[in-house]
Amino acid sequence: MANEQPRGGDAGGQATGNADGAQGAGRTGTSGPGARKRRRFVIIALIVVLLVAIAGVLWWLHARNYESTDDAYIDAHIVRISPQIAGRVLHVLVNDDERVTAGQLLVEIDPHEVQSRVAQVEAQASQAEAQLAQAEADRSVRQANYEQARASARGAAAQAQNAAQDLARYRGLQSKMPEAVAMQQLDQVRTAAVNTEAQYQSLTKQIGAAAAEVKAAETAVRGAQAAVKSAQAMVQQVQINLGYTRVHAPEDGTVADLSVAVGNAVAPGSEMLALVPFNIWVTANFKETQLARMRPGQPVDIKVDAFPDIAFHGHVESVQRGAGQAFAILPAQNATGNFVKVVQRVPVKIVIDGPRDALLRLGPGMSVTPRVHVRP
Repeated sequence: MANEQPRGGDAGGQATGNADGAQGAGRTGTSGPGARKRRRFVIIALIVVLLVAIAGVLWWLHARNYESTDDAYIDAHIVRISPQIAGRVLHVLVNDDERVTAGQLLVEIDPHEVQSRVAQVEAQASQAEAQLAQAEADRSVRQANYEQARASARGAAAQAQNAAQDLARYRGLQSKMPEAVAMQQLDQVRTAAVNTEAQYQSLTKQIGAAAAEVKAAETAVRGAQAAVKSAQAMVQQVQINLGYTRVHAPEDGTVADLSVAVGNAVAPGSEMLALVPFNIWVTANFKETQLARMRPGQPVDIKVDAFPDIAFHGHVESVQRGAGQAFAILPAQNATGNFVKVVQRVPVKIVIDGPRDALLRLGPGMSVTPRVHVRP
């Protein structure tokens, strides 16, 4: 019996120890280091999600004020310089990437052949002018002959009238007093009347012939005048061609794509060089869904890939009326076959406001990224 008590006491102590261990294990599961880490992780995750949400809202509030695209480039009306006459290049007075001013001499073509042509047509013009002077002189002679014929006809008419009156008087006198007028005298008066009338009729015909000659002379003068005008036009044309031997810059700009050299044979339409003007702009192809709030005059921030450290600014000048695909050589025919809606792009012209010195470094085709302020 004395030996059983200690075993009972041991059992009670063991039970008490198990209970205390279970209670300690419970406290470790709810408030131990692992639970505190989980709570911190959940709190941090919630904070991160909240910050991301706030950042997303702020970004959206900021981004909705702008429309941007990377489908944009520097644009300009490039001037292609070509000769207007055929010839051999005598001098090339510019180099690649050289800045030129309007009117500056760029290329000179050998003028000797054109100069000989100028001398030839000038000689033809002088000959035509001489023929005109001769025709005018001939017209003056014909006009004088016509006036002389008219004057002679007037004199013959007066003589014929006088002779006719004399004949009428002699006949009347003979009818009243036959013995007073001899037949010989009457015959002489009759002959004079007939002759003067014949002279008058002949001079009348000469007047017609002289008038016809005057008209022919006037026609010859008009033909000579036309020949003179044609020769003068030829002179002007060859003088213009002579001017074409000296090719000048039509406006200020920079030489590019220089492909001509001294001694080259050139012909009309063959490109010798290109001239890039200083008037440039940005052509930005925005999606049609980006144009709802875009208006001319809105400010634009421009980033040029070639000069990332320079901030360019500009403004929207115009929005093209129609998507780019409408102006393609082979426009889409949506009425045929299967149709898949594709968001189209519309060209927007953006004028660059500065800086001026940096603009001189920009050229057509450079990639840019414009950002338009569509909200005030």
